[in-house]
Amino acid sequence: MRIIRNYFYTAGYNLLILLTPLLTVPYISRVLGPTGVGINATTNSIITYFLLFGTVGITIYGNREIAFIRDNRGQRSQTFWEIEILQLLTISCAYLAFLVFLFFEHQLQIYFFYQSFYIIAGAVDISWYFMGLEDFKKTVLRNMLVKIASVIAIFAFVKTRQDTGIYILILAGSQVLGNLTLWPYLRHSVERPNWRQLNLFRHLRPSLALFVPQIATTVYLALNKTMLWQMDSLTAAGFYDYSDKLIKLVLALVTATGTVMLPHIANLFMKQQLERVKQYLYMSFDFVLAIAIPMALGVAAVATTLAPLFFGRAFGAVDRLLMIEAPVIILIGMSNVLGQQFLLPTKQTKTYTISVTIGALVNIACNIPLIWFWGVAGAMCATLISEVCVTGYQLFITRHVLHAQSLFTGIWKYTLAGGLMFTFVFRLNVTMTASYLNLCLQIGVGVLLYLGLILLLQPPVLRNAIKLRNNLH
Repeated sequence: MRIIRNYFYTAGYNLLILLTPLLTVPYISRVLGPTGVGINATTNSIITYFLLFGTVGITIYGNREIAFIRDNRGQRSQTFWEIEILQLLTISCAYLAFLVFLFFEHQLQIYFFYQSFYIIAGAVDISWYFMGLEDFKKTVLRNMLVKIASVIAIFAFVKTRQDTGIYILILAGSQVLGNLTLWPYLRHSVERPNWRQLNLFRHLRPSLALFVPQIATTVYLALNKTMLWQMDSLTAAGFYDYSDKLIKLVLALVTATGTVMLPHIANLFMKQQLERVKQYLYMSFDFVLAIAIPMALGVAAVATTLAPLFFGRAFGAVDRLLMIEAPVIILIGMSNVLGQQFLLPTKQTKTYTISVTIGALVNIACNIPLIWFWGVAGAMCATLISEVCVTGYQLFITRHVLHAQSLFTGIWKYTLAGGLMFTFVFRLNVTMTASYLNLCLQIGVGVLLYLGLILLLQPPVLRNAIKLRNNLH
């Protein structure tokens, strides 16, 4: 039952991430305004590049490598120290590069400096080790406590539009603190390294292989905001950031399966249990469809009320952006299963790299004309198109190994139930007055309607849940 327990740990933390903005985002959007939000979004997108180049794929690589050898304490300990020391070296190089950038940046210099604590946080991040051991409890509980503390600090210290720097510092500083809190757990799990036998750079090449897809993935997360800043305005970047942030928060519940299943499938693959790998993959894909389809349609159904209530009237344009981006929940859900749960754990890194690189190139190619003509809505369309390309390629390349019929057995039932739910909830949304009470009522009705239809249609997710409970131990 470890997979189920780990999923609930991860999903529970992701739910906390989802609930936290319900408290902070409406407050921050009104206190800092579109410009303050845009400053945070833009500076954070630039810092993401330095952090990415500092980690050079180590986070995913470390997770997978520890999963391969987790039963050998001595080998596991030596590998941990090699990867972590390598991470410290690469992050140090990235921070030096950032200081050079900071010397030439004058417009938002102080905000960039505050954001740089995210780079420092990356140097002491060892969550990949515990994820490789499938010990999600430690990382989840630690993150929950830090997240709650950061929320309290935001309400206590962020009071006016001049507090944008304080807001950034709280977020970045809490990341450093959160990562440091994992280190005391190592004394029960890791032995002292054999310093003479340390071979750091044997991990560099395979981690670089995972670095390329991370670069491409970062394009989705950061480049759109950077291009909007340069081609449109900081305000447009803020609109995009808040719409994308809400979609990604909902998506966090969907992709929790990827975080949990990657080390488990990697371990099964090393034991040559390929049929069990496929069995778990089909179950995971079906589960993702079962929750991603109603979530995407649900967000689209309540978007016209959700955006102005959640973010404030100054962010009214976000409702249209939410409706455009909502299908991304389904697309990333599917590509997360195929990429993070199959291609990477089974050492098909090259195929995974090609898929996300295609998405990145499509994203750049579409961004330029679409932002030029449609502004922030164009950037959102570019994101949607790029995700279609990523998922489409992964489905095409795995077609001989994974049977499409087994992957999509229940999709028509989830789509039917989700479509009926969308129609009913959207009708309520446009006819009822905008209020938090009515919004909660619409969401509650949507959840009950979808669950009722699922029980009526009896899709595979119900049988898989029983099978998973009986088979896992």
